[in-house]
Amino acid sequence: MWTLPNILTMIRLIAAPMVAVMFLSVIRPYADWAALILFVGAALTDWLDGFLARAWKQESKLGAMLDPIADKAMVVIALVVLASVFGLDALILLPAAMIVFREVFVSGLREFLGDVSGTLQVTKMAKWKTTVQMVAIALLFAVGIFEHYFVMGTEGMDRQIVADILASDASDPARLRLFYNGMYATWYSGVAFLWVAAALTVITGVDYFRKALPHLRD
Repeated sequence: MWTLPNILTMIRLIAAPMVAVMFLSVIRPYADWAALILFVGAALTDWLDGFLARAWKQESKLGAMLDPIADKAMVVIALVVLASVFGLDALILLPAAMIVFREVFVSGLREFLGDVSGTLQVTKMAKWKTTVQMVAIALLFAVGIFEHYFVMGTEGMDRQIVADILASDASDPARLRLFYNGMYATWYSGVAFLWVAAALTVITGVDYFRKALPHLRD
């Protein structure tokens, strides 16, 4: 039962709540760094455990059960943390709510269908949806890291000097332009990826419901 693929899945399952724990127990930006490393590591093990299970013919019922649970836990907990970190910003909260709703909805469908839940096979679009979600969340965790180093670098500095540095009219020994551009690049790209993930979430959710509909009729 405790094959390497299953162990990796368990590690990912344990890592999911640790993302929230980091923000409760560690000061920023170390919490942001820890959350980013945990999330990216979990995303990589998501691909690795499936690859190893198929390559080594170690696919198991335990792995088949835990793998989607670990994926959903990782995404949902990370979205809850990000919604809190960004002060319930609508650009984060609305797509996050759509994604969480879809995960709960599809899980409920699978549970209700029971033995015929095989009709809700994971599609290629659903896999793309998961990938886009992971990229979006990783980018949004990186925003706080760039923001911290930019704010720390400008602390006590005259606003005009900061403006000159950002406009490339002054030297930049503290690499403020790098942190400033990184902050906005990760924010806008992260939000864009999150909304794309939300759109894919709605499309795949409707597709699953359409496939389940024949089994829901009396």
